[in-house]
Amino acid sequence: HVQLVESGGGSVQTGGSLELSCRASGHTSEVGCMSWFRQAPEKEREAVAVITPGGSKGDVANFVKGRFNISRDNAKNTVYLQMDSLKPEDTAMYYCAAADDPYGTARCLSARGANYWGQGTQVTVS
Repeated sequence: HVQLVESGGGSVQTGGSLELSCRASGHTSEVGCMSWFRQAPEKEREAVAVITPGGSKGDVANFVKGRFNISRDNAKNTVYLQMDSLKPEDTAMYYCAAADDPYGTARCLSARGANYWGQGTQVTVS
């Protein structure tokens, strides 16, 4: 089994920055793609960013393109989400997810596809 633990959330003012981290532990050899989702109150969970198993290719959703960046350090079993130019509409609970797919990223882009989830970290922008 794999455990994911997020950190780095908090409260910032509009235009500020935060970096979220998500560390995997346990059977980390099962971790393939990794991603970040977010869910605001009364809204559906949405994919924000995804990265390939090796970390060579990451992608972010259009609504955060140019402001957010995803990266990973496999030596540390950690994925990061750098968030700049934050807006109030970025306020949400952010979740780390992973799938035991060693090749692609499709499963990490779907809430149903991901095998593993973190407990979430709150980001509030005012």
